Amino acid sequence: MPSSPSAATAVRAVAGRTPLVFDSPHSGTHYPDDFRCNCPLDELRRAEDTHVEKLYDFAPGLGIAWIEALFPRSYLDPNRSERDIDPSLLDGPWTGPIETDPSQLAKIRLGKGLVWKNTDDGRPLYDRLLAPAEVQRRIDTCWTPYHQAVAAAIDAAHARHGYSIHLDCHSMPSVAGPYATEHPGVAHADIVLGDRDGSTADPQLTERLAAFLRERGYDVAVNFPYKGVELIRRYADPARHRHGIQVEINRKLYMDEQSLELLPSWTKLQGDLRAMSEWLLKVDPRTLSLRA
Repeated sequence: MPSSPSAATAVRAVAGRTPLVFDSPHSGTHYPDDFRCNCPLDELRRAEDTHVEKLYDFAPGLGIAWIEALFPRSYLDPNRSERDIDPSLLDGPWTGPIETDPSQLAKIRLGKGLVWKNTDDGRPLYDRLLAPAEVQRRIDTCWTPYHQAVAAAIDAAHARHGYSIHLDCHSMPSVAGPYATEHPGVAHADIVLGDRDGSTADPQLTERLAAFLRERGYDVAVNFPYKGVELIRRYADPARHRHGIQVEINRKLYMDEQSLELLPSWTKLQGDLRAMSEWLLKVDPRTLSLRA
């Protein structure tokens, strides 16, 4: 039988000692043997947030908790709800709950549910239907341990400091593909910050973070076209001083989008992200004051 990841090998988690928690759910490059998709690897790799783990590799050294998916998002997307199942992908009935809220179904219709149906360009990933047990195995070995690691890191940060700031770290193509978002063809800003319209972080914190990045010379958008998805929705609670912000970085800033090779400019971007992180370590969102 083809092998799938084990819970122990699907996720890399480094404990922190600060109020900050960073995670990268989409930069995984270990393609499991049991994927059995009908799509060339070079096309699959367009779905990755390639090199995001390198951009933030300074984080553990600053005491920031770091969680990283080692499996690819096209195999299973940990930034989707476990309810985001597309029944048309299955060869039998799904026995668990399935999302029915119309406002949450747009990505599933694009083929971007918990398990992808299409690439960003609309190419079908499979020439077969998936067994429900196969999808459940992916949830058990990838989605569940990833979410457990993120939840544990946020709980620990909050217990230590009385508040937590979670950055969900992503990258985006310079121009959205036809099946990538609800806004195909959009030319993206340098950086997009998402707090689900102020529901996952104090809007003042998001705006101050945007201002910091703008001062560094970046074009920053807030909540368009990405507001943030499951990882900040599930674990953020600003009223309890648990803040979650999704950070999308335009790939043209640091990599060749065709060859996937890093550009020399990546070191400047990494330096600015480190400066951003050092600044966040001084921000107390309970008062939005800078600590000495």
